[in-house]
Amino acid sequence: MEKTTLKGREGGEVSPVLEIGRINRLEVYKLSQHGAFLRATDGGEVLLPNAYVTPETVPGKIVEVFLYHDSEDRPVATTERPRAMLDEYGLFTVVDYRSYGAFVDWGLPKDLFVPLSQQKEYFRIGEKKLLRVCRDERTGRLYATQKLGKYFVREMQGLKAGQEVELTVLAKTPMGYKAIVDGRYEGMLFADDLFETLEPGDRRRGYIRKVRPDRKLDLSLRPPGKDAKCREAIERILETLDAEGGVLPLHYKSRPEEIRNRLGISRKIFKQALTRLLEGEKIEVKEEGIRRRGV
Repeated sequence: MEKTTLKGREGGEVSPVLEIGRINRLEVYKLSQHGAFLRATDGGEVLLPNAYVTPETVPGKIVEVFLYHDSEDRPVATTERPRAMLDEYGLFTVVDYRSYGAFVDWGLPKDLFVPLSQQKEYFRIGEKKLLRVCRDERTGRLYATQKLGKYFVREMQGLKAGQEVELTVLAKTPMGYKAIVDGRYEGMLFADDLFETLEPGDRRRGYIRKVRPDRKLDLSLRPPGKDAKCREAIERILETLDAEGGVLPLHYKSRPEEIRNRLGISRKIFKQALTRLLEGEKIEVKEEGIRRRGV
């Protein structure tokens, strides 16, 4: 039989079932001395503790809540949001360590557990770790893992160069930064294409530069096409600086013909390239011109 979607008195669809680890839209069913009981379409109930109950929390009201297990392993609702939900990645601070695993702060009263079997290295209190939030299929409890590789999708069908994507910085490498793409794929932001400092856990909008045969992605933080001329100008400026001892007598106020004669690019593109190089701390711009940092 097809399940009917429950609607509260104020309208709006209610989640069909209670789902741990995600945002649920639930109807306030009844109030008690411990808080408000919420229910899903199938009749499943969960408590919203008094700490999150407001004068507007009345029977029939539809509320959006996150579900997880409290310190006594009972399903419980909260109007707070964790740093990452089920199947998402986040940067978490280690707050406790035991022989059987670690606990990290994820923004909720009960810390998130990282079993020893899900750690790639020893965790130390105060360290920040990039982890994925998972759910134990047997118990329904949430936990975090540092072993991310098995969650990356290797089928690249439908992905193409130029596509806009959501990036989560995974780790710094000699080549640049590994990144998680749309929470599903693995990719690389190359150092020579970056003009800002990134840290693991940083989130950015980015673009696919290339879908590689090894089922990984080359990425960029800047739109392709529009950015190509600027990247070429950056390379030309750096090459010219290297060829001329690290100093080039051009700056923001240089005349268009001076820039074109020296570099073969327009003043507009030249200024954009200078700004990127300054942001990346590759150069200094003085009255007398551009100087490579460290020269």
